[in-house]
Amino acid sequence: MRSAEKYRGRAEHWTDEAYADPAAYLRRRAGMVVSLGPRLEAGDTVLDLACGDGGLAEPLLAQGLRYLGVDLSEEMVAAANRRLAGRAEVRVGDLNEFEPSEPVAATTCFRAVYYAHDRRAFFRGVSGYTERKLVFDLNPRQYRVEDVAADLRAAGFPRLDLRPFFVPQTRALPGPIARLLQAAEQSGPLGRAFLRFRFTYICSAFREVPFLT
Repeated sequence: MRSAEKYRGRAEHWTDEAYADPAAYLRRRAGMVVSLGPRLEAGDTVLDLACGDGGLAEPLLAQGLRYLGVDLSEEMVAAANRRLAGRAEVRVGDLNEFEPSEPVAATTCFRAVYYAHDRRAFFRGVSGYTERKLVFDLNPRQYRVEDVAADLRAAGFPRLDLRPFFVPQTRALPGPIARLLQAAEQSGPLGRAFLRFRFTYICSAFREVPFLT
């Protein structure tokens, strides 16, 4: 279970201290939220579970999305609301129990799926209020992709798109190396080889691919 006490006194500068290059890292993550699986469009609402101080809100709002953040830590929620200054809403809530008042297009849960008391039950709850997709990160050295995919199917998400995410969190890389790693994300066997030692997948779980018109 996630403890809000863990973040006491650390909320005010959480994003700035957690990432070597917060703007670039979160911009890439937001791009994945929009594009991986069924694409999000301007005006869609994203529910960000375990949102911390709302760092992901900025690049999502910049793409015309609506943002609702939820975090167990009252300090994080206060810091997020100061950051966003009325441009989006952030509430106190436990990802295991929270339900929005109306359905959302997408739900995200980064660096926090392991806080679910029961992963399959958590996915089932998210499926009940998420219309398009659930996007989260997964460390394949910690959890078997096959096991997570099985839980998603049982919860009502039969489709799963995976994309390696080779952006270091705590180290800013020179441009050429960063571009090389981004290319490796789509390299198939090479990407999977990297994931044996470092980095994570971004996962998009959904029901079906919308028809193109």
